[in-house]
Amino acid sequence: MPKRVLQGTVTSSAAMKTVTVIVERRIKHAVYKKYIVRSKKYLAHDEDNACKVGDKVRIRECRPLSKRKRWEVLDEAAAAAKA
Repeated sequence: MPKRVLQGTVTSSAAMKTVTVIVERRIKHAVYKKYIVRSKKYLAHDEDNACKVGDKVRIRECRPLSKRKRWEVLDEAAAAAKA
């Protein structure tokens, strides 16, 4: 089974080798048929401490690394888009 990959924005990099990434998704309201933005925070492993607040990153599902950390940073999305 392939691992899920999400794209989001780094909101915190205060912890060592860990970043908080907020991932936003758009859903359509069942009754009003308007789009609503829903967001969720994920803790992701950043081995090199390279990510800073505001960076667009891609994260991938991985084995549990701590109590709440089950994602790892693949790369910065802005750098990946240029390549």
